[in-house]
Amino acid sequence: MARLVLTPAERAAVTRAVTTAERATDGEIVTVVSERSDAYHDVALHYALLATLAVPAVAALWPASLAPGNGWGESRAPALALLLVAQAATFLLARLLLAWMPLRLALTPRATRRRRVRRRALLYFRLAAERRTAGREAVLLYLSADEHAAEIVADRAVHAAVPPERWGAAMAALVDSVRAGQPGEGMVAAVGAIGAILAEQLPKSASDVNELPDRVIEL
Repeated sequence: MARLVLTPAERAAVTRAVTTAERATDGEIVTVVSERSDAYHDVALHYALLATLAVPAVAALWPASLAPGNGWGESRAPALALLLVAQAATFLLARLLLAWMPLRLALTPRATRRRRVRRRALLYFRLAAERRTAGREAVLLYLSADEHAAEIVADRAVHAAVPPERWGAAMAALVDSVRAGQPGEGMVAAVGAIGAILAEQLPKSASDVNELPDRVIEL
């Protein structure tokens, strides 16, 4: 089971922030928080395979490491057997070490982490926000805690009215707070910044109704 990123008090604060922000705009804000966006099993496998392939490379450069004394000369069969054992042991050790998620995340390239976070944000947007408002005015704020990364995905009307760079302040406030160990405060600040932009571009109209839930979705 994934751990909960926000405390009950933080979840309540985020919900209040969404409710407050939506009072001034026709836009709808959906907040989603998850522990991480991917398990990165493929990253662990790639590193384990790389370590395994490094074993014969080391043996080729230093033959005596697998056949002490006479290298590969008269001990070719035992040396080959030892090489296979060394490769299997290396693979298993690498997989064991990379089962520790902090190490796996640290070894995952930043670009890979960003792509996985973006992909997960788009998935949640399609499930929770896209085309779920009459005016296509929903915004999804997604936080992936372990990657210290966030994404904002907007529906058609918001995307047309707000350039992507306008979300920069909201993103910065959220990520900085997460890195400081205060994800709840970051979410509240980000929701406030998003709400201010939406109030400017899509102000509240008399016919507006609350079409999406205000509560934070924690996965």
